[in-house]
Amino acid sequence: MDDQVALQQGLLTRVEGLRARVDRRLAELAPAPGTAPDRLVEAVRYSLLAPGKRFRPMLTLLAAEAFGANEGAALDAACAFEMIHAASLILDDLPAMDDAGLRRGLPTIHRAFDEATAILAGVGLLNQAYAVIAADKGLCGDLRAEVCARAAEAVGFMGLVAGQARDLLDRDQLRDMSEIDRLNHEKTGVLIIAAAQVGALIGGADAEAVGQVGEFARRVGLAFQIRDDLIDAEGSVEAAGKDTGKDAAMTTAVSRLGVPGARAAMEEHLAAAEAALAAAGGGGLLGAYAGRLFAARKAAA
Repeated sequence: MDDQVALQQGLLTRVEGLRARVDRRLAELAPAPGTAPDRLVEAVRYSLLAPGKRFRPMLTLLAAEAFGANEGAALDAACAFEMIHAASLILDDLPAMDDAGLRRGLPTIHRAFDEATAILAGVGLLNQAYAVIAADKGLCGDLRAEVCARAAEAVGFMGLVAGQARDLLDRDQLRDMSEIDRLNHEKTGVLIIAAAQVGALIGGADAEAVGQVGEFARRVGLAFQIRDDLIDAEGSVEAAGKDTGKDAAMTTAVSRLGVPGARAAMEEHLAAAEAALAAAGGGGLLGAYAGRLFAARKAAA
């Protein structure tokens, strides 16, 4: 028991240290006052630097280290994925999309500023993410191109954009679980997969290991969305830090399977994720981090 406690304490210390490092680098990479109109800069920094789990950049950093990268080798790539994620939240929250009022415990960007500023902030962050990757001299040219391509694909017509479009068009449709999984994969999973696989690539993982890391991340992404469905159905606005109950009229894992069934499906995905990571040979802190994240959420549910 003492060894397990020590392991968990060591994990927490390591994760908090990496998260603080990501936060510091994000503040450096965000537009500084005077580099663009003040209101736009303020909106971008308000969104990007708001307190968060930094889940995607943590996957990039921990995957890179799992396969032997030097500490910090994947930092800018990790921050680029957080920029993409922040941009996607800004755009998803817009009145024409999900019309959300709260995100990360704060008013959404279009509420705190205005809709036009929110759109420009989201587009600006997407482009800044690609610029950060392209300027990362710590990566060789071929690897920079690969990282940039994977990030762009995760956003585009097989990723976030496709998922949001499908969500908007089919919200009144009764979906089966395969359709729900496809939607969740596009809206959430594709970016999580890209973040983890990029980390593995930076760490020097071979193609087979990168594929297994992708399966690990795919399963984690599906579990992540089911967890969000459970929070939306059962959680409070205060605990979630965002609007809840917005999916009540939609088909989700919870509405399709019920709360016990949704929790069982989440556990199934997490078990498959653990198996894929073991096959990749990149467990350690990466697997422990994912497990701790979900353990904390399940305890709070």
